[in-house]
Amino acid sequence: MGLAMEAVDEVLVPLASATAMLLEGLSVLTVLSGLVAIAGEALPRLGRRLPRRPSNRARLTFASWQALALEFQLGADIVATTISPSQTHLIQLGVVAVIRTFLNAFLGREIEAERELEERERGGPRLERSPS
Repeated sequence: MGLAMEAVDEVLVPLASATAMLLEGLSVLTVLSGLVAIAGEALPRLGRRLPRRPSNRARLTFASWQALALEFQLGADIVATTISPSQTHLIQLGVVAVIRTFLNAFLGREIEAERELEERERGGPRLERSPS
């Protein structure tokens, strides 16, 4: 049984390490993509007259990309913890999970509030959320 476990470890550990590295790389690329997305939104607006109230759209767009990046980071931490369940990895996993959860909750509220505010400013009907 010991030889079989060693053989599994010889395959699993490098695979898990590569997967964690890939997920961390995707996290970085996701943040970069968010930066490109908000730059693409902001650049055409340069030189235009400023609106009465600054839009939170760019900030919320970037925050959405950051939330996705945290998902990748959480995946990387889960994989790293499965192959090396050290106290440091467990703490990192817990911290990232808590941050991601709070970020997603507050981001969802902010996006909904921003939508409602934009609807009111346009004079459109206010749509009530249906109970889930």
